[in-house]
Amino acid sequence: MAKKSKSNYVKDSYVAPEPVQGSGMEMPMNIPEETKKKLAEIKTKLDHFQKKVLDKFSDYVLGMALLPPPKPEVDENGKEIPVDKNKIYLLVLVDDSDSKKMSKEELKDKLSAIINNMAQEVDKNLAVETLILTELWQSCFDAKYDYLQAIAMSMPLYDKGMLAAIRIAEVHKTMVLKKFEKYIVAYVLAGSIVQGRSTPKSDIDVYIVIDDTDVKKMTRAELKDKLRAIIIGMGGEAGKLTGIENKINIQVYILTDFWDSVKEANPVIFTFLRDGVPFYDRGIFMPWKQLLQMGRVKPSPESIDMFMHSGDQILERVQYKLVEIATEDFFWATLTPTQAAIMLYGLPPPTPKETPAVMTDLFVKKEKMLEPEYVAIMERILKVRKEIEHGDKKIVTGKEIDALLEDSKKYLKRINELFKQIEHLKEEETIQHNYESIVTIVRDILRLEGTEKVADADIIKIFESEIVHKGLIPEKFLRILKDIVKAKKDYDAGKLNKTEVYEVNKNARELIRFLVEYIQRRRGRELERVKIRVKHGSKYGEVILLGKSAFIIHDIDNEEKEISKAVLNADGSLSNIQESSLEELEKSLTETEIPPKTFIKETIFEHLKGVFGKDVEILINY
Repeated sequence: MAKKSKSNYVKDSYVAPEPVQGSGMEMPMNIPEETKKKLAEIKTKLDHFQKKVLDKFSDYVLGMALLPPPKPEVDENGKEIPVDKNKIYLLVLVDDSDSKKMSKEELKDKLSAIINNMAQEVDKNLAVETLILTELWQSCFDAKYDYLQAIAMSMPLYDKGMLAAIRIAEVHKTMVLKKFEKYIVAYVLAGSIVQGRSTPKSDIDVYIVIDDTDVKKMTRAELKDKLRAIIIGMGGEAGKLTGIENKINIQVYILTDFWDSVKEANPVIFTFLRDGVPFYDRGIFMPWKQLLQMGRVKPSPESIDMFMHSGDQILERVQYKLVEIATEDFFWATLTPTQAAIMLYGLPPPTPKETPAVMTDLFVKKEKMLEPEYVAIMERILKVRKEIEHGDKKIVTGKEIDALLEDSKKYLKRINELFKQIEHLKEEETIQHNYESIVTIVRDILRLEGTEKVADADIIKIFESEIVHKGLIPEKFLRILKDIVKAKKDYDAGKLNKTEVYEVNKNARELIRFLVEYIQRRRGRELERVKIRVKHGSKYGEVILLGKSAFIIHDIDNEEKEISKAVLNADGSLSNIQESSLEELEKSLTETEIPPKTFIKETIFEHLKGVFGKDVEILINY
């Protein structure tokens, strides 16, 4: 591609490229099919050309790319000159920043001649445009963006990061201008890319300045936030279109804030003006850049004074951070896990002040799980926090922070071990408790069914013969009982792992629930034998005969039950009727053994009239 043809890549012909699946290279969709086919046919020759160029100029070549055919030129009569369809147009971008022995123009001519000769040796149809970086940037300074548009439409063959930066920035710029051109003052590429320090992994830094001087319908801050969110979103879209994702870093400034930053000599803005390359400029960025180069953009006395004192302010912030770390970070890092350990043990979390004493009493003295030195670490951390809060300590040194950090690491490592010890202790207590609860409940069931005394060694055998084999309880629960007894022995011998312990405890809870329900059903049937159900008026009541006492429920449908208690005399009469409660009734049911048979004497019927009224009726088979 001859130098004069660069103007053929005009803005109107630009179409944002889209990645194409294939050989690992990104091919813009707007390249003609014939060119794609031709590319596949001469891939070997392109690889050969690339190798020749890089063997000689690898330190200087920033990128190589396949360009789409240029727009046809027009002759003096206005007739288009057809583009040679056999030509393959290539771009070689060269870094000339270290060129000192010859002028930029001489360097370009020399490199162009050598690289063109290499291309001709490979294939006569390779048309190479050798472009030096200075020329590319100068075209941007002159507001000529033909090269940018050509690179945006290209397919990279080799890239150190520069081509990718130009492609995504150019695509993103086009998207932004299409939507917000009236607001955009400048779109500038900056950072390591333009400083000559880029790598394929470098971030692509772009700065966008928004004109906020004519904003009427919203505040300047609202304008910035609204446009910034949309513009950054477009960065993600541009990344997907070009296949260069998660690389572009977008900074958005409003014009008034930007100008304030220039006056205040903000180093970031000065660097941006010095090194930035405008991909779009409404005539503001370049005058700033030139004024900076002339030394005419200078900081105000106020900004110089601010920068002079910024070091002290930063050191003050550092000291504040150290104090904050000492008072908050180490404190909570050790206190919270400590309280968690106490809760795991089964106690509510104490206050920070009480925590060391609780740890000492619980884990050092009682359980003998923890060494006193670790409680001392927590006390030291609490002491530092207290001294700072009370104003007794105002400065914390880096050495003290290092010591607190090491103490905290040591403490937390030991607390993690303590957690495991507590978990093991609780497992042991749970298995022991479940085992003892089940044995007690089984004995109660045997007693209900007429077997009073059973030795521990015989409990399973008697339960099997007297309860399970008689069909009172399903066989399944006998198997669970045997497993729990075996698991208790295995746990005592250290043969159960954490998963097995969990499974045993789950089965134990299931067995306990079933056995308790069995007892409740069994006693419920017994209880029916000592109840007298009565109807008085529209209400229903009950009289429960328990040994020498009788409990009277005046209205069983009333949630707030009125309960009385009377003495049941030998002749069946009721005497000494007093107010009672549901709690007293439940306690009496638990403590009184219900007889297999209960006889109701005539006298009680007369007394029921006195309790419920003369219209009382006795219900049978209710």
